[in-house]
Amino acid sequence: MTTLLITLGEPAGIGPDCVLRAWKHAPELFEHAVVVAPISWLRERAEQIGILPPLYEISDLTGLDRHEAAGLRCWNPLSPALAIGPVQPGVPSAATAAAVIACIESASRACIAGQASALVTGPIEKAVLKSSGFNFPGHTEFLAWLARDGESASATHMDHVMMLASDVLRVALLTTHIAISEVPASLSTEATIDCLRIVDHDLRHRFSINQPRIALCALNPHGGEQGHFGREEIDILAPAVAAASQHGVHITGPLPADTLFSAAMRARFDAIVCCYHDQALIPLKALSFGDAVNVTLGLPFVRTSVDHGTALDRVGREDVLYSSMMAAIRMAEMMVSKAG
Repeated sequence: MTTLLITLGEPAGIGPDCVLRAWKHAPELFEHAVVVAPISWLRERAEQIGILPPLYEISDLTGLDRHEAAGLRCWNPLSPALAIGPVQPGVPSAATAAAVIACIESASRACIAGQASALVTGPIEKAVLKSSGFNFPGHTEFLAWLARDGESASATHMDHVMMLASDVLRVALLTTHIAISEVPASLSTEATIDCLRIVDHDLRHRFSINQPRIALCALNPHGGEQGHFGREEIDILAPAVAAASQHGVHITGPLPADTLFSAAMRARFDAIVCCYHDQALIPLKALSFGDAVNVTLGLPFVRTSVDHGTALDRVGREDVLYSSMMAAIRMAEMMVSKAG
């Protein structure tokens, strides 16, 4: 295992809490980890919640000293000209937005350059980031844009997939952060084929599943009832299943969503590909909230993230859940160990 990078996300949210509490519970998880952030963001929160690990500031990602593994390493990649701004717990500020974006970008570019093996991200506050020119629906789209070296995404094809994974369920998304009203027009046979192939590839090469069993969820009730409730299954999804099958993907569907997430059906598949955000995340979070991990498939590096938001109203509280941060770190390490 080489270096694993962790970004805090919104510094006024629970990202710093989760890192500090995860370290207190399982310091061994941070043996190879570097937190990409100004050290003050961790130090101030550590003093607030009374968890005080040794904090080490490093200037770059080379020559990391093993004797520092008992604490937390912090790498601040920000330009001196970029003011990090004050952090008021629970109150996001535009003053820190540019620094948050720069930390994520620096960590991602370090992974792309091979200076680190994986990236684990804390939750961001998207509305605040938009004030500093963050024109992406979320982390996933931003990381994919960086991996494309700033090139725009194809209108008809997919080169990355958002997947949420836990011990009981993996769900992947054909569309991510868009309005429900936009979903039908956003589906295409080409993009669905791409998604199925990416899921199949990464389950094989980053999860060591030799022949992944994948299900595709229908968009419409009862799978469209042979076109009576919509034709997306007939015109878009079924042709994609046929084409992906010809490429060696073990895929079943499209199957009605109202029965696909039952225990018996879940046991038949290694992953379920869903048409839109809540179709996937409602069953996933109902079954595994706090223990699930957000994984971006199709990137040239391993990326995992927590399955929750910034929880601004819970900052500094004893009952902050940090289990998803621990799960994200463990999954990143697992994926790196199995990569092939």
